[in-house]
Amino acid sequence: MLFDSSIRKELARSFGATLIVLVTVVMTIMLVRTLGLASRGGVAPADVLLVMGFTVLGHLPTILSLSLFVAIVSTLARMYRDSEMVIWFGAGRGLLQVLAPLLRFAWPVTLAVGALALVVWPWANQQIDELKTRYEQRSDVDRIAPGEFQETAGGTRVFFIDKDTPGANAASKIFIASTTPERESVTSAQSARLKVQDGQRIAILNNGERVEMMLDKPGLRVSEFAEYGTQVGNAQGGVPGAPSAKTTASWELATSGAPALLAELGWRLGLVFAVLNLVVLGLALAVVQPRAGRSAGVMAALFAFMAYYNLMNVGQRWVEAERLSLPALMLALHGSVLALGMAILLLRHNHWSWRTLLPARRTA
Repeated sequence: MLFDSSIRKELARSFGATLIVLVTVVMTIMLVRTLGLASRGGVAPADVLLVMGFTVLGHLPTILSLSLFVAIVSTLARMYRDSEMVIWFGAGRGLLQVLAPLLRFAWPVTLAVGALALVVWPWANQQIDELKTRYEQRSDVDRIAPGEFQETAGGTRVFFIDKDTPGANAASKIFIASTTPERESVTSAQSARLKVQDGQRIAILNNGERVEMMLDKPGLRVSEFAEYGTQVGNAQGGVPGAPSAKTTASWELATSGAPALLAELGWRLGLVFAVLNLVVLGLALAVVQPRAGRSAGVMAALFAFMAYYNLMNVGQRWVEAERLSLPALMLALHGSVLALGMAILLLRHNHWSWRTLLPARRTA
């Protein structure tokens, strides 16, 4: 009882601290990426926190798995370093007996990873896609914010209007840069107003200048105008694209025979199997080298974690390319990792080595 509770208490402290650090790092990275996406017109500035939250929520299975793995390796390394493991071994506890409290601590994390990978991951991706699609379907006029350069949905035009706009349907000091496969143009005007004509939004520019350059011809054409009309905004309510594999529900993936969907299902199931395999690997690999630094075990754990997840990505691509079936991936990758971890664990538990396994030499 004391053996189980002491290990699980220390695991809980290490797991909580690691989880907080990793979530903070991931949130910072995702915030920077989302802000960059918003600056390029990919998402609305008001939806930055929502997109970042859904993105972090989708990555929580990986964060939880890594936190658990690092917590196991660091806790056991500390116990080896302070000779606590020697005391437990002297009290009749073997290395295999340590696996039981580790699994009892890991089963809630495994359930959470399963729920996040199979249910929350597609839901979070759906929410992100809806936010992006809703913003892309907004008209150019709705995107324009006074005092800011703003790209249109297709990235072919850049608008700017002065901060001191007289109203919602009027603006002052307008700048429009447009690029098409045939020409580039820059239009500026003192004022503008919106006008609806034949169901289209037309911006009527007043007292301005237009500089136009044909891409296949030399020279510029400069023209001044007292009034100039240009269409702004695209048709709203476009047809949404087909759902991707990341946004498809897990039960639909299981009933589909498409390789891309099966590959996505293999990735989600692999996240669950990886938690159990990482528990076994963490126990098997937690060895302290006296001459190595305290962080050597954690660095080795991070390297093993990255290698395992990269193999999962490679397996997903192979299933998608029909080079490997889903059951074969589960057995070859996750089954092999489990077998490798158990083999190392048994070797260390029984103190087997190559010398003990080889036939003993006869001495004269």
